Amino acid sequence: MKTQGEIEAAVCQTLSRFELEYMGRGPKDIRAHLIGDFLVVRLVGVLTAAEQQLARSLPPEKGRDLIKQVRTQLIETARPLLVPIIQDVTGAKVTSLHHDISTVTGEEVVIFTLDAEPQMRDAKRK
Repeated sequence: MKTQGEIEAAVCQTLSRFELEYMGRGPKDIRAHLIGDFLVVRLVGVLTAAEQQLARSLPPEKGRDLIKQVRTQLIETARPLLVPIIQDVTGAKVTSLHHDISTVTGEEVVIFTLDAEPQMRDAKRK
């Protein structure tokens, strides 16, 4: 059985690798926070050079909307790959997935709702 920190670190490692392999670019920084049956993952620096250029060259709302539409479609297409990864790491079934990205900050947030709190052991104190 893993500690909460070990689960969060494993989520970061697997999602970072997923972003690199599936999206073509890994995040500059990634943080996962397990809050009961809720898993929040924050990825920073995920926009590709092409997405950054698109966001700059079009009117802000048009570039933003295009990038969000493409990223949402990519996440929905990748859902059958993402869900088992999270289920394997947490030991809990994923009941829903939510996603958003900021074209201004290059920050992406992925939220997983789990069917139960993952089983964890307490961290050893030093």
